[in-house]
Amino acid sequence: MASNATANRVARWVQDNRFAAVALAATVTVASAAGLYFLTSSASVTGTSAPGSSTASSSGKSSSSAAKKKRAKKAKKSSKASTEGPILDDAGDEHLARLSEAELARLPQERKESVAQYLKGLGNKAYSDKKHEEAIQHYTKALSLMPSAVFYSNRAACYANLGQPDKVISDCNEALKLEPTYIKALNRRAVATEQLGEKSAANGAEGDRARERLEQSLSDFTAVAILGQFRDVNATASVERVLRKLASGKAKMILSKREPRLPSPTFVKAYLDAFRPKPAPSIGDDAPQGDQTLKRAFEALEAQDYAHSLSLFQEALQQGLSTKELEAAALNMHGTYMFVMGEAKRALEDLDRSIELCPENVQTWVKKASVHVELGDKDAAMADFDRAVALNADDADIYYHRGQVHFILGEFEAAMSDYSKSTSLDDTFIFSQVQHAVASYKLGNIARSTAEFCRILKKFSDSSESYNYFGELMLDQQRHEDAVANFDKSIALEQAKPKGKNVLPMINKALVLFQWKQDLTGAEQLCRDALRIDPDCDVAIATLAQLSLQQSKIPEAIEYFRKSADIARTEPELVNAITYEYASRAQLQFIRDYPEQGAALSQIASSLM
Repeated sequence: MASNATANRVARWVQDNRFAAVALAATVTVASAAGLYFLTSSASVTGTSAPGSSTASSSGKSSSSAAKKKRAKKAKKSSKASTEGPILDDAGDEHLARLSEAELARLPQERKESVAQYLKGLGNKAYSDKKHEEAIQHYTKALSLMPSAVFYSNRAACYANLGQPDKVISDCNEALKLEPTYIKALNRRAVATEQLGEKSAANGAEGDRARERLEQSLSDFTAVAILGQFRDVNATASVERVLRKLASGKAKMILSKREPRLPSPTFVKAYLDAFRPKPAPSIGDDAPQGDQTLKRAFEALEAQDYAHSLSLFQEALQQGLSTKELEAAALNMHGTYMFVMGEAKRALEDLDRSIELCPENVQTWVKKASVHVELGDKDAAMADFDRAVALNADDADIYYHRGQVHFILGEFEAAMSDYSKSTSLDDTFIFSQVQHAVASYKLGNIARSTAEFCRILKKFSDSSESYNYFGELMLDQQRHEDAVANFDKSIALEQAKPKGKNVLPMINKALVLFQWKQDLTGAEQLCRDALRIDPDCDVAIATLAQLSLQQSKIPEAIEYFRKSADIARTEPELVNAITYEYASRAQLQFIRDYPEQGAALSQIASSLM
């Protein structure tokens, strides 16, 4: 019997040596189990004696008759075989597709490709009819004939419909080995890995595996979006969806383990300065230990040693205080620290206890309103302000902070009304006047706002805040030279302070240098100088991250976003930082996976801006 591996060579030899093959015809005719014949005789062959040969024997006639019968039997068998199945050249793809994978493997290469495409068609038809198991069988047989990214991806689609994401990922991996930019395979793998990443908020190995899956999903969806030049709105929406899942899940995991920490001194001071200064409680030198600790806490607060001050307020409350007024004051400040640390619920508990002890303390009601705003409860915040007004309608802080709530909500006319009331009660407080001018600007009254700032700059000529805010308005109007002049004046005033320097004017100037002159070096230097003064300044870190992205320094940007997450005060801030970090990671992964397309990424992005 001839070997299947040499069937084609044998067939060619038969054509070239037809006479010599005649005697072998019956033995080289091979039938497979399915009735396929690589070689067969086209007609029965009868044997004849070679000329000059002796046929005589003692039973010559009977022997000759027996030989004829034997040859006739073989010829009949051969003829019968040829009717059970077509020869290779005549067999159609439909017939060949019924063979087993082992038998298909013995087909010549040119037939393999044809049959594979036929099987793909069968698979597509079965898939359309929702016969996914059947479609898988067809695609699997097609793959046994030839490797194809399309076959793998189509089979992955079947596994997806059967709820088998692991097999989807495996097939898409194979497809992408053959065709790395195959968008359908990338998209299908992205969907499958997203399904396996649902527990991204979990701690331990389970959460780690889920986040790894979501990161892979994000990278794939990002690749789909970029390779499609951001024209596929579904891909863009998928990137955003997975980013939200990944960032919110990781944020919850981090917050479940992270100890609360103070934000940057710049942030703490900004919040404390939003209240008109109040004198610290009077505590004598012979007061009890808890009272003495409270006295030291207020002294540390005055010295802007916020971490030490917080520790002392906690200690004083633990030691106990001699009067309800002192305990209320300690709870007020401890609640304030909890609020700036992003611990709104704990802050509310402290402020409620403080109010129970001293319900007439207006400032505590105002701070409680700020906490309610942070918790998204505007009605409760407004009720707190109403209670404060009922206690003392002449407290200017009430109206300034209520104006801030209106401002945040975009209610600029109501905000201006409250800012005006606050200023009428105390015109030595700069922030209500600055915010009034800013709200006027937001309403489109640019001339009026500019006139207000001119009066503010004249009245508060030694205040860095007035120049910084006015510089921001100039920047918004693209009046870059005027913006820089105001920021420089603000920076100089801050540098003259012995302590508590506000670094925000430096960061604002950095933004001008970037937007106006594309001076990335100068902008970066200002931000780094700001971080030397205030290492935890979130605005400086976030700005450096964005400047790094502008220069395609993606690894540096990722590090800054990670630092931004480390110092994030609230869950939304943490989610935002993590979102940028993962988005940058996905972009970096794309550049590594697709260097040729990655080189054009910035040009594509620029064309869409």
